[in-house]
Amino acid sequence: MMNVNREKCIACGLCIKDCPVKCIKLIEGKAEVNNDRCMKCGHCIAICPVNAVTTDEYNMNEVKEYDKENFEVNPENLLNFIKFRRSVRNFKNIDVENDKIEKIIEAGRFTQTSTNSQDVSYIVVKEQKEELRVMVLESLNNMGQNILNNLNEQTKPFETYAKMWVSMYNAYKNNKDAEDRIFFNAPAVILVVSKTPINGGLASTNMELMTNALGLGTFYSGFLVRSSQGNHKMRELLGLKDGEEIITCMVIGYPDVKYQRTVPRKTPQITWK
Repeated sequence: MMNVNREKCIACGLCIKDCPVKCIKLIEGKAEVNNDRCMKCGHCIAICPVNAVTTDEYNMNEVKEYDKENFEVNPENLLNFIKFRRSVRNFKNIDVENDKIEKIIEAGRFTQTSTNSQDVSYIVVKEQKEELRVMVLESLNNMGQNILNNLNEQTKPFETYAKMWVSMYNAYKNNKDAEDRIFFNAPAVILVVSKTPINGGLASTNMELMTNALGLGTFYSGFLVRSSQGNHKMRELLGLKDGEEIITCMVIGYPDVKYQRTVPRKTPQITWK
């Protein structure tokens, strides 16, 4: 629950004004939180000028005081950083340190979630990566065969992918050391899991920025996400619970490629009203 130190509280009203669910009131000249309505977003902790608000549900040692040098990011540098990032599919044969993976996940953990549900979890795959790759290949092959055997107006647009999936599976069956077109020999995979797609997607975006800031590269594997849907064998391997879905699959490693510049994009479609 959220607790207000009445000796510290100066009744400035900032927490009351900033509370998104309006569950804080002044009672006898001190702020008091209605914890039955509180969604534990922490705005009151962040805004209090005298550090009077704490919680016993989370680790207060994680709270950091703001200072400009360590918290502000130059907007032009940030925009260039975003423009420069690329999806990487060429990786060095170097393991990714666990402390860097934990920092990537930390970036996801502190991303906003709807109603502060914090319903995003993470599965790091290293040792069982090959087992997972085979499951993806098998699933894609089954989907590809089904499409090719049932070509019609609805399935025709996916014919190219279907042929690719079947070809990838056959290449693996003929040679277990065939080119890895699922994980591209990257040493680590992070699966972002949630019951709420938007929350998992938002977390993944921050995680991607941290991945690049750490000198690592990543790409989102849509093939794995697609092959995981309704795949009971894969869900069992990964320990997914009922209702949980893989929102993104981030394939991560040290890039074996060096880019020199940004690339152009379509002109944005903006409507001002």
